[in-house]
Amino acid sequence: MRILIAVLIVCFANCCYSQSTGPRINVFRDIEVIRLSAHAYVYVSYADVQHWGRVPSNGLLYISDGEALLFNTPMNDSLTMALVEWITDSLKVTIAGCIGNHWHDDGIGGLRYLKSVGIPSYAHEKTIAIARSKDLPVPEHSFHDSLTLHVGKEFVVCRYFGAAHTVDNIVSWIPAESILFGGCMVKDLTSETLGNIADADLAAWPSTIARVIAAYPAAQIVIPGHGAIGGSELLRHTQVLWKKTK
Repeated sequence: MRILIAVLIVCFANCCYSQSTGPRINVFRDIEVIRLSAHAYVYVSYADVQHWGRVPSNGLLYISDGEALLFNTPMNDSLTMALVEWITDSLKVTIAGCIGNHWHDDGIGGLRYLKSVGIPSYAHEKTIAIARSKDLPVPEHSFHDSLTLHVGKEFVVCRYFGAAHTVDNIVSWIPAESILFGGCMVKDLTSETLGNIADADLAAWPSTIARVIAAYPAAQIVIPGHGAIGGSELLRHTQVLWKKTK
């Protein structure tokens, strides 16, 4: 009985955490920011997407010693400009770079603005190849398997584990915060489907997620591309959704 109670408590805590966040800061008409810790913020930007309606997309901001890394951009340049201005004016930090999670608009849709103000951009080599082929703004720096970026006294690790939501999607790991930014390959707990699979590799998706789970057993905060944050249960939920899609 005690073991059962302990398991239920852990499950309840994980469920509650996935839905509980700090107060939302309205920084622009279509951007909200949620503080996760003294150094990490999730931003949620809203844009109208054909066939999907008004879509909220998650990004991440990580700060250390006056420097910041941005994970993904909002879907367009105007939203990205508003977010950057809030970060620099309100948080008084310098944005040292932006990591694009994949080639869709909710990954690098605001890249043109970042390039115009000289903010360095990073992405997997597949993302860069796709951006070039589609005449999209191209991230400046590429990597093959993994990339370590320093921000202040800390660092983050970006890794490619394989295709899933897109052939180029990556994840980013912040060891100091035990935060995993999964992006659109990871679904939140309210999702009943894998969402937009127009550019997905459904055959590869489950093995990619399995490799992510194996690589980051210490992940305490997992951030999906859309919807509520949670813990590692989001990764397992995504596996379940894939089985339903077969």
